[in-house]
Amino acid sequence: MLRSMTGFGSAAGQVDGIEYVVEVRSVNNRYFKASMKLPEFWSKADVEIEQVLRRQLTRGSVTASVRMRIPEDKTAWRVNRTALASYLEQLRALESCGDASLRIDLAGIMQLPGVCEPPPLEEVVEATRGALMKLVEQAVDALVAMRQREGALLRADLLANVAVVEEQLAVVAKRSPNVVREYHARLTARVAELMNAGSLPLDTEQLTREVAVFAERCDVAEEITRLTAHTAGFREAVDSPEPAGRKLDFIAQEMLREANTIGSKSNDADIARAVVEIKTAIDRIKEQAANAE
Repeated sequence: MLRSMTGFGSAAGQVDGIEYVVEVRSVNNRYFKASMKLPEFWSKADVEIEQVLRRQLTRGSVTASVRMRIPEDKTAWRVNRTALASYLEQLRALESCGDASLRIDLAGIMQLPGVCEPPPLEEVVEATRGALMKLVEQAVDALVAMRQREGALLRADLLANVAVVEEQLAVVAKRSPNVVREYHARLTARVAELMNAGSLPLDTEQLTREVAVFAERCDVAEEITRLTAHTAGFREAVDSPEPAGRKLDFIAQEMLREANTIGSKSNDADIARAVVEIKTAIDRIKEQAANAE
């Protein structure tokens, strides 16, 4: 199924009280390129997230961002009761010595080394790794779904332009045999007119050679056959189950090459107009094919 390279997907969830929002967006790129915007705690998870992206995406510049919110009760510092008890025991020993000026200040004790410890946030966050990766997968699924919807519109536009190429190519194929015959008739009439004016005999052999040279020079049958084959190959690639963006771009270039050759060989106004329509449609195809994965 043809997919676009542009899209957006998101997923949100709460795991062990930690709120996560995952967003994945992509734009055109000839190759796959991933960039991450992750919280500090997840800075080392970029490789794992990129693997999740690569499983479903083959082309495009993809940006994955993760936002997290940790509840206040998990960010509060913890009191080390063992350290606090040790300090209090030592202070009471001093108090028993009879120093009347000694007062136990709880606020001051709390600032002593080891009494207050930061929460083990890294362990808390790490415990949510599996759930976070599932959210990443959900966001990528949403991105892929959007790229498929865009791809359906892209496919319709590409096939519409291929139909224009085929329609105008049929005009060229129908018209091209008449070009030589009309040239032969015009040349014969013109030579006969000149011969009659000069009372000279008509050299039919030389006339035949001239017409044969013209016919060889303007023969586009081979180009018509190749361009027809390219349009058929393009239709097959559009409906291929594999990503076909690069192949479509290559075929479009080959289609344009054949159209240019037909235009340079033909010496006919009707064919020239048809070639202009063909090249216009191919330019649109190249534009749209650049958006395909």
